Amino acid sequence: MAKKNNLGIIRLHNAVFYAYHGVLSDEQSRGGKFEVDVELHCDLSKGAKSDQLHDTIDYERVYEYIRSSVVEKKHFLIESVAGTIARGLLEKFPKVQVVTVRVRKPSAPIRGVVDSVEVELTETRK
Repeated sequence: MAKKNNLGIIRLHNAVFYAYHGVLSDEQSRGGKFEVDVELHCDLSKGAKSDQLHDTIDYERVYEYIRSSVVEKKHFLIESVAGTIARGLLEKFPKVQVVTVRVRKPSAPIRGVVDSVEVELTETRK
């Protein structure tokens, strides 16, 4: 009998950090605000039944990993920031099967008026 797919989603919305990412030297020295959303696709059925943290994903630990990924290393591209977060979450949280990461850069230095520039990246456990 085939195993039933019980994937649910845990979402962290709009985690905000001050960091030093960007192609321009001014962005790397002055820094700016970055916003991150994460979707973790995983089997939530055991935690839903047991009501125990060890049966699910500890989203405080997820947040801490996102924070350290964003603030501890400079990247030129927000694509690289998103990739670092996605790969690390799959590595550190074995229950996660698919992760989608969105990184926004408000007031990105482009010749035009936009609220933010956003990249979305999805990684799947192999």
